[in-house]
Amino acid sequence: MVLVVAALATTGLSVGWIWTKADAVTPVALPTGISKPLQTVSPSVKPSETPPPIGKVLGTELIAANNDTMPIMSSAWQNQDAQRSGVYGGAAIFFVVHKDYTGQKGVDWGNYVSFGQLAPDIKFSTTPAGLKEAAVQAGTRAIVGLYSKDAKLSGTTHKAITINGHKGHEITTKVAVSVPKLKETFSTIMIVVIDRGDGTAMVSIADIAGSTPAWQQIWRNKVKQIKLNG
Repeated sequence: MVLVVAALATTGLSVGWIWTKADAVTPVALPTGISKPLQTVSPSVKPSETPPPIGKVLGTELIAANNDTMPIMSSAWQNQDAQRSGVYGGAAIFFVVHKDYTGQKGVDWGNYVSFGQLAPDIKFSTTPAGLKEAAVQAGTRAIVGLYSKDAKLSGTTHKAITINGHKGHEITTKVAVSVPKLKETFSTIMIVVIDRGDGTAMVSIADIAGSTPAWQQIWRNKVKQIKLNG
């Protein structure tokens, strides 16, 4: 055991020396004296799962991890966490509607838009019914992430759409809001799923405060400008 520890220590020092000396060009031989192969030791901590890819907001565009793009709503919107809405490899933006609404600085209420891919574990078909079901699944995740599993919905509508020749489905629904010190009584959640034509789909989620309905049509206009990578 002493030989093993010494050998490992010597190897570590040798490797470190090679990496820190610019003029070191001669390979350093591994030390001898190990009488049997080292046994594999099971790690005490399991390797963490590979984190999902993330998109970014760059200039005037939301850029998904696969490089699909969607224009931002306006320059007044700022970066936000896309994972809240359940999109995969996405990016998101946020617009403050009620700043410091609780009286506490930095606690804001506002509008939210994300753009990315349909989560890989949500299976969908390219039929109208398949796209509708995918939009329901994506919307459910978004509502739970942005509100809770107990969110109360009303006035839900469905619509088949086509974006640049690609079939899709849009859902619009209202979520009841009851938050102390907040005047809003509902928000409008808008979900669109668009078939990319390669077995995957794009998703955009909008969460628009009831007092700012004009942003709904702006979101629809931006959805029409979504572009597939390639």
